[in-house]
Amino acid sequence: MKLVGRTERIFVPSMQRRSFVNALMAGTVISGLGGAAYVLADDEEERKARTALRPDGRPRLPPNQYLLKRLRPMGGDEGDPSPSGWRLQVHGEVERPFTLDFAELLAMPQVEQTCDVHCVTKWTVLGAAFSGVRVSDLAARANVKPSAHHVIFEAAHGYTSNVPLREALAPNVLVAHRYGGTPLGRPHGAPARALIPDLYFWKSGKWLMGIRFAAEDHPGYWETRGYHNHADPWKEERYG
Repeated sequence: MKLVGRTERIFVPSMQRRSFVNALMAGTVISGLGGAAYVLADDEEERKARTALRPDGRPRLPPNQYLLKRLRPMGGDEGDPSPSGWRLQVHGEVERPFTLDFAELLAMPQVEQTCDVHCVTKWTVLGAAFSGVRVSDLAARANVKPSAHHVIFEAAHGYTSNVPLREALAPNVLVAHRYGGTPLGRPHGAPARALIPDLYFWKSGKWLMGIRFAAEDHPGYWETRGYHNHADPWKEERYG
């Protein structure tokens, strides 16, 4: 992970949070790649997060994660951020494939939710506020066939991520178009991205263009490059 300070570039291959904070001063704004700023949570916030439990009994902060106060842009090949040019294709093992434009997405039932986001690079943001449309509602409209067992999220420039059907249809999985009360920013996948908060965040493809229901699993961009096929943060399923 490369971090740019005021006057020098620091390379931190693997550093515990205490050393990281001591080196760069807790609570300060740190500039990341591309000039994006992100802020570490303080020690007390992290302590509370480590002792808090989710409704399913798992710790709210997965193992070996540290807290940020807001999402960190993680790069990627950007798609067209214009809502007017956006289209979402819902297809594959469905009875009624269809394509949505952005106005049609906004006309569907909207969900506002706060959720925790966990990146494979070990940062976590708690209570991130997103708005969007449930993937389960899109699936119901398409009438998914019994032969479908996986969902492939298709993004700009051929990026894909694969998720088991049962997990993709969870009520907190969205096609999200707002973050923090404002339209999704370009670095976060504007105008719409997948949001799968219970898996590492690479599964939540930015600049989303398609949702394909598939009978067989099709490992995606990172999965074919050595990352874990499932990506459970509590099991630290980082690499295959």
